[in-house]
Parts: sequence; C-alpha cells; structure tokens
Amino acid sequence: MGKISALQVLGLANRANELVLGYDQVLSSIQKNKVKLVLVASDASNKTKDTFSKKCFFYKIEILEVFTSEELSQALGRKVKIVGIKDQGFGELIKKRIEVK
Repeated sequence: MGKISALQVLGLANRANELVLGYDQVLSSIQKNKVKLVLVASDASNKTKDTFSKKCFFYKIEILEVFTSEELSQALGRKVKIVGIKDQGFGELIKKRIEVK
C-alpha cells in the first residue's frame, strides 16, 4: 500500500468519529480540552484565524493552517473551515504526513 496523505488520514479520522467539525463545536472542545490538534482553513477569515490561534495558545493546543476550506471539505464530504482532532494518534499522523510533503 502506498503512502497516504494527510487529507486521507483526516478522512479516516472522520470515519472513526475522532473529529469535531465547525466553529462553535471546535471552540467548545478546545475549552473542554477534548482536542489535540486544530486545523483552520488557510482561507478562513482573519478574525476566525485570530480567535482560534488565541484559544489554542491559551489552552496549549497545536493549530495548523495548511489546507484550504475546499481541501478540508473535499476530504470530509461537507463544507468545513475548522476541524478539531480528538485522537492524539491521528493528530500525530496528520502532522507527520504534512511534513512529508
């Protein structure tokens, strides 16, 4: 089996029910310390990016802006700009796959 991309890992995490999707849900999960990694679409508004970067900094959660909302939406089968990953293993694998690019 060939290498799988970070977006494919994201799709697997979604099917494993290890993602939190959407602005309010991810924000709430950050405050409850339920997510290990947050992905914000690179084309999200500056206000959204700022909000999540401050929250993630405060709660010491890693945040990445590497995918567009179109890439995230295509990987997950629905429109989305903010994704929270609940599982540490999926988070690590996604970060590893991004570095491989």
